[in-house]
Amino acid sequence: MRAPPLLLLLAACAPPPRAAAAAPTPPGWEPAADAPWCPYKVLPEGPEAGGGRLCFRSPARGFRCQAPGCAAHASAGRSLRASVLRNRSVLLQWRLAPAEARRVRAFALNCSWRGAYTRFPCERVLLGASCRDYLLPDVHDGVRYRLCLQPLPLRAEPAAAAAPEPAGPAECVEFAAEPAGMREIVVAMTAVGGSICVMLVVICLLVAYITENLMHPAFGRPGLRRQP
Repeated sequence: MRAPPLLLLLAACAPPPRAAAAAPTPPGWEPAADAPWCPYKVLPEGPEAGGGRLCFRSPARGFRCQAPGCAAHASAGRSLRASVLRNRSVLLQWRLAPAEARRVRAFALNCSWRGAYTRFPCERVLLGASCRDYLLPDVHDGVRYRLCLQPLPLRAEPAAAAAPEPAGPAECVEFAAEPAGMREIVVAMTAVGGSICVMLVVICLLVAYITENLMHPAFGRPGLRRQP
């Protein structure tokens, strides 16, 4: 029996994972315990650029977004969230109900960012049905990003169209990465400014002391008068 083309592409990108029994994805933000990897394909811009290379990554299990090193942003349906980290990386996570997860073939992730007058596309990713997160390694500071995740349904026939109708509505989340460098500069300038203010106060007090005691000595004090 010939191996499916999808398995051949996976073998070309990395060694195949160990076999595991299929199980429905439980509700929650993390993938199933028997899904130790997430297959994904970064699609290049333009239809003439080809279909991209298929690879896979390990899911981020047990991740918690904690301030001040992380800022969480959720979609309107609360099923998609983006955790913006201070190192300018963004962890995107999503969840599905078990009944909906069984009807999903893959996920289409579309990224765009807002410019001065219009939006520009950034990264398009096709993720496997077992994926529940994806990491954007580097985003620009101060740019408004919009990420939309679209579930793709199972194909009814092998000869179905390449772009089938979506299994459900797309969830979108918007965020802007805080400029960490500028924040650190402001904190440093505030600390330096406070130190300068303290030094100026000390200098003013020292000048006042010198002016009062050295420049204008007190003559005719009662203790210094001679007795007749």
